[in-house]
Amino acid sequence: MKFITLGPAGSNHEFVTLRYLDFHGLLDRATVTLAADFAQCADAVLNGSADFLIQCAVHPACTATMGRFFEGLFAIDTFISPSQDLAILQRNDAVQPRSLAVMRPTLDYIDARQWERIKLVGTVAEVTSGLLAGKYAAGLGYAAAAQSHPDILHVTQFIGTVDDAWIVYGRARVSGGKLLAWRDSPAGRLYGRAA
Repeated sequence: MKFITLGPAGSNHEFVTLRYLDFHGLLDRATVTLAADFAQCADAVLNGSADFLIQCAVHPACTATMGRFFEGLFAIDTFISPSQDLAILQRNDAVQPRSLAVMRPTLDYIDARQWERIKLVGTVAEVTSGLLAGKYAAGLGYAAAAQSHPDILHVTQFIGTVDDAWIVYGRARVSGGKLLAWRDSPAGRLYGRAA
């Protein structure tokens, strides 16, 4: 089986895709390809060079990806998973940075008013690699980067992670036009206790 998701290597999409494959016992039977954007991912599934696509439901490209169902790309599964811990990271050689590099969907995790300028970047992985390379003085990136590179970065604000909804796409429509839900899901059990 061939899965595709958003890169670059080390991205939250790769991290969660590998968790999903591990959950299903597919790590040794599946490959994961990383793409530059979700249009490329969708095209790969539609042309058969990939079988499945995994996308975070809050990614800005999600509505465009979901719209591809007219071409034969269907949501076949959903799940909830935390991603990698996030933090506002600062380069050790930066003194009072005034701008913050951030991926748009993560901007709501912080109070952006403390920054004079916000630099929107395509992915959290790009923010993190840009910090390490000296492209940015401060950014909302992967907290683990400060642990891996304490000589370059430090955490100024730990944010953590949220439990995001994720969508798996494939070429076969599995819903049959009906609602697909798991009655004995954790939410279903909560509903049962509330009744």
